[in-house]
This record gives sequence, structure tokens and C-alpha cells, in this order.
Amino acid sequence: MSDPTCPPWRPAGRTLLLPLAAATVLVASTIFLFAAAGARWRPADAGLPVPTDAAASTDFSAVPVTATPSSNSTSGSKDLSFLDENGQPDDPGGSTSTSAAGRCDPRAAAVRVFMYDMPPEFHFGLLGWSPPAGAEDAVWPDLAAPPPRYPGGLNQQHSVAYWLTLDLLSSSSCGAAVRVADARDADLIFVPFFASLSYNRHSRPVPPEKVSRDKILQEKLVKYLMARPEWKRSGGVDHVIVPHHPNSLLHARAVLSPAVFVLSDFGRYHPRVANLEKDVIAPYKHMAKTFVNDSSGFDERPTLLYFRGAIYRKEGGSIRQELYYMLKDEKDVYFAFGSVQDHGASKASQGMHSSKFCLNIAGDTPSSNRLFDAIVSHCIPVIISDDIELPYEDVLDYSKFSIFVRSSDAVKKGYLMGLLRGVSKQKWTSMWRRLKEVDKHYEYQYPSKKDDAVQMIWQALARKVPAIELKVHRSSRFSKSDRGGK
Repeated sequence: MSDPTCPPWRPAGRTLLLPLAAATVLVASTIFLFAAAGARWRPADAGLPVPTDAAASTDFSAVPVTATPSSNSTSGSKDLSFLDENGQPDDPGGSTSTSAAGRCDPRAAAVRVFMYDMPPEFHFGLLGWSPPAGAEDAVWPDLAAPPPRYPGGLNQQHSVAYWLTLDLLSSSSCGAAVRVADARDADLIFVPFFASLSYNRHSRPVPPEKVSRDKILQEKLVKYLMARPEWKRSGGVDHVIVPHHPNSLLHARAVLSPAVFVLSDFGRYHPRVANLEKDVIAPYKHMAKTFVNDSSGFDERPTLLYFRGAIYRKEGGSIRQELYYMLKDEKDVYFAFGSVQDHGASKASQGMHSSKFCLNIAGDTPSSNRLFDAIVSHCIPVIISDDIELPYEDVLDYSKFSIFVRSSDAVKKGYLMGLLRGVSKQKWTSMWRRLKEVDKHYEYQYPSKKDDAVQMIWQALARKVPAIELKVHRSSRFSKSDRGGK
């Protein structure tokens, strides 16, 4: 019996037309998808060969990604814009094809960094570099050639900003940090100011000038940063500045203290200006030669305890003097007065290479490059510095390869030598082996390598990012409502 509410011709037509329409749509969609996929991988378009099955099936879902959604997302967010190894913006849509060609996925980096294109007077200009003729507007040296050399001697101890800047300029998306082209895509904003070099070379006024060049540069730096929208947006808490020398950035450190500082220690900073909660401790660049292929174990190191450095210091000198007079007559203890520069790197290295333990006593500041000279010499550090802060200590257990002695115990007669002579050959060898495993973390080099000092610093900075984001989010609670929600 027919349905009186439906004319007799409709059921049959509906039964035939709907499946046909659905099939037509399905076939057309399938053809479109295959055509789009073919166009995407066509060599003439991408400039790359068609990927093999293995490359095409690479699963990037295992790579931790904190990027914003792609432009194909309905959210309307844009792709991240990265810089390639030549400092040019990558094509954000081409990440699959570049990965297929063997390059690293920049989203796998530990931290995304935007670096200001600051005038050369803040960085490589301090090394005597200037833009070549015909490229007067250039900010950075051409890294197709060897980069400008950092001055030798004790200047190198605090050359951290130089190495981090070079790493960002040459970033190929394969290290711990990747340079991004847009500050809005960055986890951190890097300020390429060679503050330590500015202090070392220009902290004293040159007559007839009344103000030093270093102070003028710090004043310019403050004005530059305070005018930047990136600083205003976060209050500076996501900025990274590298005043590694204890006396560098002296005039500007308070006003720039919201930023993350990369420091050697906190000895000359007020706790409100610098502290372990927000800042990062980076190792000195060691002056001693790294002991490569070290097979000189316990029995091949005749000196029990070695110390190189000054005995009389402005600060921290009393304990050095006490220890010197207490230990100077011990037959297996050697004191070399003066710096590596005074003795020569080879002679100082030889002294540490032939010693079981190397003494690291606090001086004008809690830390010194002496500790890192000992580490790369595989001479077990004996650290007598109650206020010392150590690089990467949140991931490295220094007690596995160092001995810590309280200052009050060190000056007790017989205590230190009794402690060291009581270390068994087995225990010493275990610490020596661990030193040979960790020494790579204290090597500054260009290009940087996996887990060297440059990469370790970026990783330490990456671990600060969640706390930085918390500060930024909390500070913006009322900013939109204050502007009427706009």
C-alpha cells in the first residue's frame, strides 16, 4: 500500500540518485587527494627527489612538538618560521620534504630562540669586525668564512656569549637550540651583547673621555631593549643576556634583572638581581689543554695534590694562605703560583695531567676556570668553596667526579691530606672514569657538537622555559581586561 504522504515517483528516484551522488563525490575526492599528493612530491616543484617508501613513511609523531598549529588548521594559527643555516627563513610548509632529505626537524630542538639583529658595536664590532664595502648595512659576518677570532689569554674564560651567538648564526636545526625568524614563535629572546669582552677591553675611560665605552654600550643596550615590543610584551623575563664575567654589565644589571642571566656565579650579584631560580650558570672556557685518549690512571699520576693560582687574593685569600702554609712541606703536594697564562697552557696542563687531585679554592669569587681546567685534565677536583654554584648541576651529580670539603674543615690540621690519602685506588679510578665521560660538557666549539658546553647551556635554558611561561601568563591575567578585552 502506498504512502499517501509521498507521491509514488519519489521513493524510486531517491533510492537511485542518492547512492549515485555519494559515489560520485567519493570518486572525485579520491582523485583530488591523489592529485594533490602527486603535486606535493613532484620533483620539479620541491627541488627534491621523490622520497623512498621508508622516508615517506617516517613517523614524526614520536618527536615532541610544542609548535603552534599549522596554517591548515581551522584554528587560524600560522606555521612556525625557522631560519636555516644561512640565516634565511625556512619554508614552514616544507618540513616533511626537508626531513625526508635527511635534515633535522627544527621542532625537535630543545628550545626555539629569536636573536635580535643588534648593531655590530654590541658584538662582533668589539672584535674589530665591520661590514665589508658594499654591504654597510650588514649586521653579522659571513660565516662562509672563518668567524672573527675571540682574543686569547684570560679573555677567553668568559667568551660564552661569543659561542652562543655563533651557534645561533649557524643554526641548522640539528642542535639543542634553533633560531626562529619571528619572535612570536620563540621560547626565548637572545640578546647578542658581548658584555664580558666589553668589560675586559673598554671598562676604563680613554682620556679625554669621561665615560667608558663599556658604560655607554650598557646605556645604549637598556634603551634598545626598553623600546622593543618583545621586551614590553614579557617585561623581559623571556630574554637571555650573558654577563659571564663577574664585573660585566655592572651599570645595567639591576634594570635588566628580569631577564635570564648566563653567569659564572652569583658572587657579585644581589640575590634580587641574580639567583638560581631564574638564571643559568655556565662553565668558564678552560685554559688547560684537554687530555685526549687519557690512559694515565692512578699509578701514572705521581703528584697527590696540585694547585695552580695566586695565594694572596683580595677576597678569599686567608684560606688559601692557611692551606699553603699547612701543605707546602708535604712531599706529594705541588703549588704552581700564577695563572695558566703565566705558566703557559702546556706546562700547566702537564702539572694537572700528572696529579691525582686538583685543588679548587674560592678566591675573589666562588668559582674560577681552575675547576674546568681540572675536569678536562681528568684530575679529580677538590672543591673548597662553600658558596659555589656549578653548571648543569640539576642534571649532573658532581659528587661522582669531585670531592667537596667545607672551608671550616679544610683548615683543620691534617684533615685534607688525611681525606685524600684515604681515597682508595678503586674509588679514585671510578671518579676518573666519570671525568672522562663528562669532560665533553665543558668544551666550547664552533660548530657546536652534541652535549658540548654550547648545547648544554641551551638545554639548561630550555629547562627554564616553563617557569618563564608561568611568569608571562600570570603577568597577563589582567592585561586584556584592563584594555576592555581587546
